[in-house]
Amino acid sequence: QIQFADDMQEFSKFPTKTGRRSLSRSISQSSTDSYSSAASYTDSSDDEVSPREKQQTNSKGSSNFCVKNIKQAEFGRREIEIAEQDMSALISLRKRAQGEKPLAGAKIVGCTHITAQTAVLIETLCALGAQCRWSACNIYSTQNEVAAALAEAGVAVFAWKGESEDDFWWCIDRCVNVDGWQANMILDDGGDLTHWVYKKYPNVFKKIRGIVEESVTGVHRLYQLSKAGKLCVPAMNVNDSVTKQKFDNLYCCRESILDGLKRTTDVMFGGKQVVVCGYGEVGKGCCAALKALGAIVYVTEIDPICALQACMDGFRVVKLSEVIRQVDVVITCTGNKNVVTREHLDRMKNSCIVCNMGHSNTEIDVTSLRTPELTWERVRSQVDHVIWPDGKRVVLLAEGRLLNLSCSTVPTFVLSITATTQALALIELYNAPEGRYKQDVYLLPKKMDEYVASLHLPSFDAHLTELTDDQAKYLGLNKNGPFKPNYYRY
Repeated sequence: QIQFADDMQEFSKFPTKTGRRSLSRSISQSSTDSYSSAASYTDSSDDEVSPREKQQTNSKGSSNFCVKNIKQAEFGRREIEIAEQDMSALISLRKRAQGEKPLAGAKIVGCTHITAQTAVLIETLCALGAQCRWSACNIYSTQNEVAAALAEAGVAVFAWKGESEDDFWWCIDRCVNVDGWQANMILDDGGDLTHWVYKKYPNVFKKIRGIVEESVTGVHRLYQLSKAGKLCVPAMNVNDSVTKQKFDNLYCCRESILDGLKRTTDVMFGGKQVVVCGYGEVGKGCCAALKALGAIVYVTEIDPICALQACMDGFRVVKLSEVIRQVDVVITCTGNKNVVTREHLDRMKNSCIVCNMGHSNTEIDVTSLRTPELTWERVRSQVDHVIWPDGKRVVLLAEGRLLNLSCSTVPTFVLSITATTQALALIELYNAPEGRYKQDVYLLPKKMDEYVASLHLPSFDAHLTELTDDQAKYLGLNKNGPFKPNYYRY
């Protein structure tokens, strides 16, 4: 039996209860990593009337959307225009391909974080000929004004910040279950949309021409389906493409870890003792940033190769239990569950900061802290003090969910790299001749990874060296690439 999510009932029935719910409750592993926008103009509590109960139309008279407030569209348009300035590669792709309309006839149903940057991607897909219907993959992530701008532009978007659990699934269903419109492509982040279609609309799922997935959790679900022989459409694993993994995970987290911690705690890192759990790409970025500010950094690892890398980079590799009493900050980024347990939390020093940079909200055992003997005190948005009976306080950020996008933002340039990769993956799957891709999960072709990178080089005024014919022959390469074999580790 395939384990789709922690809650096995999640896909077995359509939720029927309506109304709002506590934002501290979780929906599923992938949809509650709290990809909250710090840039949103409005808070989810600014209007207690659910958007589902409002009658709204855009300036063209269309009501084929459900957002918080369509009147915020002008503000959202400004946010999108700002994002476009640092997403020149995606805009370049849009200009190069919009004449050919490579996605003409594509009906894309998407479930991603709805921010200004993803709006640039959505509008690029539309410019390339696609019809799009969109929902949010996370209840906290949506920038309401950006969703309004998309709705004003004619995109069928169903999302707002602070959705309830019922709202979350309702929005996804509104994107899929449409009279006279049937999706033939899926762009997903976390796998909730894919599995909703798989479980609720199997006939639609069988007619999908391709799935593009960008998250660890979503890719894991796809491989589960493939292994069980139940994946009846080709899927592209964007998460493990070089341009996604290296840049979104390593370089992005190298900057955003500090941004999230500084905004929430105002902590000074010089001399602080920090333990980073996991030394994958995310862990490497976090450690590099913390070390640069003078922090004393420890690393925990299960993989001897990653552990050796940490040692060679100058970090001491320890077990969490060995340093838990002395560290000032605990950061998880393993993708695993129960990395920080209640036993660890009980042994932490007063004012220890605990946060998660991994994809899902399972790494810190937050559930174990919701007991009568502990007191929760909300200090500011996404910052809680958990107080023990003896007065000890642990500072918990974003309730154990994804720190950087719950408490700050991610650099637009990095999202441009990921968005360009997603767009090319959709174009490739949609236009591939029959038989090129079977019912399996594929990595993005190396040539496309290199193309995405090349589109972003002009931003740095970077000039590539070209191989001579003799050099290319010596290396056994095509002068135009690909320049590395698939097994090459960057």
